[in-house]
Amino acid sequence: MKTEVILTHNIVGLGGESDQVKVAAGYARNFLFPQRLAIPVSAGNKRRLEALRQRRAEREAHEFNTMSELAKGLGKLVCLIKVKAGEDGKMFGAVTAGMIADELKHQFDVSLDKKKIHLEHPIKTLGEYEVELHLHADVKGTLKVRVESTTPAVVDETAAPAEARTEAPRTEKRGRRFEKVEAAPAGEKPKAAKAEKAPKTEKKPKAAKAE
Repeated sequence: MKTEVILTHNIVGLGGESDQVKVAAGYARNFLFPQRLAIPVSAGNKRRLEALRQRRAEREAHEFNTMSELAKGLGKLVCLIKVKAGEDGKMFGAVTAGMIADELKHQFDVSLDKKKIHLEHPIKTLGEYEVELHLHADVKGTLKVRVESTTPAVVDETAAPAEARTEAPRTEKRGRRFEKVEAAPAGEKPKAAKAEKAPKTEKKPKAAKAE
């Protein structure tokens, strides 16, 4: 059995303040009325419709402003998601709206219902994507999502020493050449050594013995 009620609060999937909706009589009697989420339809209660409509307009305006600011903020972010992938770049599994929502909370402390993250299909390849966001009936936005593999970091680390090895001999050779250039002007010492040896040859007293 159905009964008609006037909603006094916004109820997702049912309606907003001032809406007249039909619900199960037991649902209205046991839940909506005790929680003051709705009131019975009557001549007296209909007079409250204007006040309910005003409150609804204020709530929706606040939600619109909040979601608009959120859309601007999310548009500047890049949500990084690390996944496992094979050597050929193929991912193991897929990135879902739930994973994006979890990373937004973890990386930026932004709580966003995964239902507001619009993915036509789960992301199954590495790369950068612009994901559409349905934040409000009148507010949409985009979020950049970068999907990277956890394996390239290991490959890069092993490649770094290889480059260092190829560059190391070059720096050593340059150092040796530089030492030779500096040694050339220092060659004056050998000349001085030859000059010192000259007096030793003068020690020949043979001429005196001949006299």
